[in-house]
Amino acid sequence: MRRRLLAVVPVSVLVLLSGCGDPATQESGSASTTSAAATGTSAPAPSTGAPATSDPEGVTDAPAFPADTAPDTGDGVAGQGPTVVTALRVGDQDGFDRVVFELSGTAAPGWDVAYVDAPTAEGSGEPLDVPGTAYLRVLLTGVTNPYEAPEVTEVPRGGVAGPGAGSVAGVFYDSTYEGQALAYLGLTAEKPFRVYALGNPSRLVVDVAD
Repeated sequence: MRRRLLAVVPVSVLVLLSGCGDPATQESGSASTTSAAATGTSAPAPSTGAPATSDPEGVTDAPAFPADTAPDTGDGVAGQGPTVVTALRVGDQDGFDRVVFELSGTAAPGWDVAYVDAPTAEGSGEPLDVPGTAYLRVLLTGVTNPYEAPEVTEVPRGGVAGPGAGSVAGVFYDSTYEGQALAYLGLTAEKPFRVYALGNPSRLVVDVAD
């Protein structure tokens, strides 16, 4: 399901894997999070983020952080219902920052996550104003186009502040285009990261080491 690549790939993604009964679905974390509610093309600075709430992602068997910053990809898994990104959370954990993409349905899209020189909008290629000095592009593949699932509300396009300390300065959720959902993590520097899926509900998790 999960493999590390040595070559830089052009896109990056996160995906959430469904799986009832998997130990990774246990939730007991307590780090701060913010919700994606802003729109536009600029991710807010950490001091202007939404009020923090409790973090529901407590993970007991996440993969180890790699020793490098190589791209990470994963394959999707079929499931029931439309697969739309419905929530975005950013949290501070012990030794790393966590970004969580929550999806509707039980399917798990694939992901392609890699560092890029600069964040650009899907389709138009217009530059995006994302805080930070290093940019981790997250591409979720095999997701449902919003117009194909009007009953499901996609996360608004726009920025979410980082937790105020650590590696993630902010996150920008761009949009879904031709079955791919795009987001960027603005970081203080290129750091090792890990990507994995959780189920019930479906979530894609990206952890970035401090």
